[in-house]
Amino acid sequence: MKRMLILSVLAVAVLNTRAASPAPMMASNAPVIKADEMFTNIIVAKGTGFTITRAQLDNEMIYARSSATAHGQNLGPEQMAVIEKQLLQQLIFLRALDSKATAADKAAGKAKADKQYAEMMEVVSTNAMAAAQLESRLKSVSITRDQLLKQWEDRSVADAVVRRELNINITDDDAKAYYTNNPAKFEAPETVHAAHILLMTKDPETQQDLPEAKKAEKLKQIQDILKRARAGENFSNLVMMYSEDPGSRATGGEYTFPRGQMVPEFEAAAFSLQTNQISDVVTTMYGYHIIKLLGKNPASKIELSKVNDDLKEMLSQQAIMKQLPDYMKKIESEAKVEILQSDLKMPELDPDAPTGPAVPAQ
Repeated sequence: MKRMLILSVLAVAVLNTRAASPAPMMASNAPVIKADEMFTNIIVAKGTGFTITRAQLDNEMIYARSSATAHGQNLGPEQMAVIEKQLLQQLIFLRALDSKATAADKAAGKAKADKQYAEMMEVVSTNAMAAAQLESRLKSVSITRDQLLKQWEDRSVADAVVRRELNINITDDDAKAYYTNNPAKFEAPETVHAAHILLMTKDPETQQDLPEAKKAEKLKQIQDILKRARAGENFSNLVMMYSEDPGSRATGGEYTFPRGQMVPEFEAAAFSLQTNQISDVVTTMYGYHIIKLLGKNPASKIELSKVNDDLKEMLSQQAIMKQLPDYMKKIESEAKVEILQSDLKMPELDPDAPTGPAVPAQ
């Protein structure tokens, strides 16, 4: 069960350069201000103790477009205009919350973001596929890992402020009640424990496919390794000598996973094997694999102790979301928020209109 923050849209730090127009005449000793800098520094909204510039909002829009594309969504101008207004509202809310953050809120936010980031890094350090997906995602929105961590910290601080101000306090008894009343949600799926050897058919730096001649060399090499594995040579030793999956090589190439987590070809092969059986060469988008099944774990009931913290987090989020609309209005009123660009103002809500988020899913 994945943890989530109240505000899920992550900002990016790099803004596409805009075409500049001629700068106005200035005294020779005055600093030169480029036209694109003047434009992106225009303040589009302000409140007590904070301002939001055009550049900051554009950064959010870059990520929103990338997220929509990643999810196969082709959003038109009208949809993007609605998203832009929603993103501005989220920026305003973040800034207003930051101005109310105590030292304890900031410490709690940093600790939560650091933990979330450490958990992510633990996954990518042992899973080459996950690492490649992360780097591709970050590259698509021009953001670094450090910038991602800073954004998580900002949102975690905001989350801490909201929890304190709304007095959200979910107990172990609340989590236990939910667990008892929803037994079907806590069935652990079948998993397999497998080891693999990977010879990559992509350049690890560029993620581009290798030339066909190089792929042919890799295929012959993996076929030779397969013969040695089936002849009884120690599989872990073969992993250490040949596998090009840096995340699992040091641990004997081992993974434990349920259905739906790995690429289809790898998953199908792993789940079809018997314990200690070695697969044929398996081809995926990453390269050539040899898989050895170490064991299968049947479906089972997840113990409450293993999901208690996640349940409390989920119930906390539900409690927050019930109060959030009224709380946001209160915060904006206290901060004396002004939106200075008329086309960015949210329209008055029609109580009979259907509701639902327009921002692309993360």
